[in-house]
Amino acid sequence: MDSATVTAEPATVKAEPTTVPAESTTVTAAAAGTWKLGDLEVNRVGFGTLRLTGNGMSGNSDGAPIDREFAVGILRSAVERGVNHIDTASFYFSPLRSANELINRALAPYTDDLVIATKVGPWRDPSGAWLGMAGPGQLRGQVEENLRQLGRDHLDLVNLRVNGIVSVAEHFGALAELREAGLVRHLGLSCVTPEQLAEAQAIAPVVCVQNPYGLEERVADANGLMDSCRRQAIAFVPFFAISGRRREAPADDSHDDGLRAVARAHGATPAQVRLAWTLHRGPNVLAIPGTSDPGHLAQNIAAGALRLSQEDVDRLEAQV
Repeated sequence: MDSATVTAEPATVKAEPTTVPAESTTVTAAAAGTWKLGDLEVNRVGFGTLRLTGNGMSGNSDGAPIDREFAVGILRSAVERGVNHIDTASFYFSPLRSANELINRALAPYTDDLVIATKVGPWRDPSGAWLGMAGPGQLRGQVEENLRQLGRDHLDLVNLRVNGIVSVAEHFGALAELREAGLVRHLGLSCVTPEQLAEAQAIAPVVCVQNPYGLEERVADANGLMDSCRRQAIAFVPFFAISGRRREAPADDSHDDGLRAVARAHGATPAQVRLAWTLHRGPNVLAIPGTSDPGHLAQNIAAGALRLSQEDVDRLEAQV
């Protein structure tokens, strides 16, 4: 049995939708503008699928998974609202839910404009235990597992998630060979330094970098990675942009006074302001917020229409 196979359906719970601002019901992902991942144009607000599995990557958001058809409905709603960039991985799974299986169930047959980005590198066994970083020769198996689960003959974008290695040359070289073989269309990196980006760029084009980034998590500013991506027209795709250092755990209400004040001024939620601040960082910055709540989905997409003034930005950054 593979890691995404399920054999039982114990009790599940349905997520309760939150109150959604009226304007959130009409805004689509196109409001944030677009960017190209290689030759694939996407709206800058996408959707991350981890929270649909009911299990955080560090085990800190475990709980009863949401109903399968409810999760399928959230994915379909995201696409109906203009989301055409879905982020996933074969290692996004819990005993009852696989992100890739949910995407396949919800969205196949896939439309031509839908971009599904996945990632390889870390291993998990069927129980969910982490097995460390795969070797370069094992990446083809991971790519093929994503292909099988998603029901695709090629992957639009594969990010190498760096997990404890210093040099990415061998791993990225292996993915470049799969790209040449037609199994992968574009390549990206995740959790990397500027030096690792430069090393990969010397091997094959990098169209995207996924790193943790947000108001309280700005290593990419300090080490120059954000500037490097901007100069090279590489998409920078933050994760944990809303939850920050809480990572996979649900975002809490511990927002500072400046953030709350900016949110009130715009008639928005603090989470929407966090996303808007992230998108404000540059036209090459994309967002992939994930949620299992349809109300939060609408709010996250509507955040793409929120425009912050320089005064807003100064106030937000002054308290970090």
